Amino acid sequence: MNQIIDVTKIEDILPEYRHTPIGLLLEFHNLNRPFAEYSEAQLLVGMCMDNRKHLHIPENFSYIIRSGGANLRYSEFKVSYAISVGGIKHIALIGHNNCGMVNLHARKGEFIDGLVNTAGWTQERAEEHFGNFAPMFEIGNALEFVVNEAKRLRVKYPKIVVAPLFYDVDNNKLYMIKE
Repeated sequence: MNQIIDVTKIEDILPEYRHTPIGLLLEFHNLNRPFAEYSEAQLLVGMCMDNRKHLHIPENFSYIIRSGGANLRYSEFKVSYAISVGGIKHIALIGHNNCGMVNLHARKGEFIDGLVNTAGWTQERAEEHFGNFAPMFEIGNALEFVVNEAKRLRVKYPKIVVAPLFYDVDNNKLYMIKE
């Protein structure tokens, strides 16, 4: 069973992530570590596109890919670019509570109505669009998804350290996940 770990001091950071860019991310965001100057990214962050999340990190510290539910399946070329060209060796994959990609089918009507009323789509086109793409982006349980996505990325990029993290949109804190 996955366990959420509150990071309120450096010692709370799991040993495998301490003294790495993942540990620094947690220190910057949760512990208000003073910012250092970076000329190159140290980390790739994969996180949800949700507007309620904002990381407290220095300029140039990380590449960030935002995708619904922190799902990087359809952003793998970008991940590969950050690793191969950017020299990234660490990925922080951040899921969060109250994610809109969880139970996506419950929002089907709202989604379709929004495309019809806001974007000018026909009802039929909006329904087809939802039917074709919702199964690809539905994530189920946000915590389980981010852990499974981290495992998937570890298999794909075996030399890269991938850490699943969790963001609480109510208190704006990052949490470690003990797998």
